[in-house]
Amino acid sequence: MTARERARYVDPRTGRHYDLSERRWRSDDGHPMMVTPLPGISRDDIDSRTRSLWRYRAALPVAIDKPASMGEGCTPLVQKRWGSLEPYFKLEWFNPTCSFKDRGAAVMMSFLRQIGVDAVLEDSSGNGGAAIAAAGAAAGMRVKVLAPSYTPAPKVAQIRAFGAEVQLVPGPREESEYEAVRQSESIFYASHNWHPFFLQGTKTLAYELWEDLGFVAPDNVVIPTGAGSNVLGCWIGFKELLAAGQISKLPRIFVAQPLNCSPIDASFTAGVDTLVDRVVQPTIAEGTAIKRPVRLQEILQALRETNGKTVALTEEQIAAAVRRLAASGLYAEPTSASAAAAIEVLAQRGDIKASEATVALLTGTGLKSTQFMTELFGGAAAVA
Repeated sequence: MTARERARYVDPRTGRHYDLSERRWRSDDGHPMMVTPLPGISRDDIDSRTRSLWRYRAALPVAIDKPASMGEGCTPLVQKRWGSLEPYFKLEWFNPTCSFKDRGAAVMMSFLRQIGVDAVLEDSSGNGGAAIAAAGAAAGMRVKVLAPSYTPAPKVAQIRAFGAEVQLVPGPREESEYEAVRQSESIFYASHNWHPFFLQGTKTLAYELWEDLGFVAPDNVVIPTGAGSNVLGCWIGFKELLAAGQISKLPRIFVAQPLNCSPIDASFTAGVDTLVDRVVQPTIAEGTAIKRPVRLQEILQALRETNGKTVALTEEQIAAAVRRLAASGLYAEPTSASAAAAIEVLAQRGDIKASEATVALLTGTGLKSTQFMTELFGGAAAVA
């Protein structure tokens, strides 16, 4: 039996397995699922004829012969001076809908179409909804997105442009998720926070960084984090590369969060696996404003297994990073600029060194945050 034939869904909290052909988005116990560990691939398994994340399709748990793809992946990796360091910035806004979430959406939606799903429901503050709406359009699938009522108008417009139905939900971000769970009785819930195949898409980032750096893993990866799909994707992908003997150690994974909404930092700092109460306030890094990450335990496990750490950033630190990135030619939204802001804090703490290869993920473009960027650079006072 091949590794793909052995692959199953697994509830990491109970160990219970489910067949990949089942149309499910969570376990019978109500927990988020993962895919059982895979053996990884070598450079010989890369489809070098394909210039997209699908060059790593051999690493996926099932064969997807007809992906709904718009060329996601293969984004630039640029090196810049940042204080005393020269980190690499991975420009994920060069994906088709201008955010990293196209990776997970393309793989998840291609898989769901392959098993016969023709309509899906998603909840999102913007970028995830746009990615799934676009992948749905490419796949010929009907998409409905539940978004918080405060979602920036340009993000809502982008979702609607792809033909998706949008329902704006009053209240904080989590109300959209609660409403999605209620509606999941009548339409398949293809949540980028819950569905395991979304992580199978984000794990291609690990393979791509490995290839970008000459088939060597970076020492450190700094990730702006809300629900943690990039953290878990990098953890999964680099673990596969380690299992395949392609790298000698896992990179350290560092989580960057706004202090105004930093549950992962609070739990990690407290040394526990459960949610720790910390005051939540509005943040300019709205893409990471997730008060209750459904995969909190797995994110914390990834941090501890890779000897990583967390950083909680003030609004001023994030805004300063937006300005500094722009001054170097990189127009990043505040959410993704958090990763750049975290580099300085980590260097000051001695957690990362100039001699190490550090990658910061810039997950979305400043074009996604036009109001904030206009206020910051258009003469008005910056949003605090």
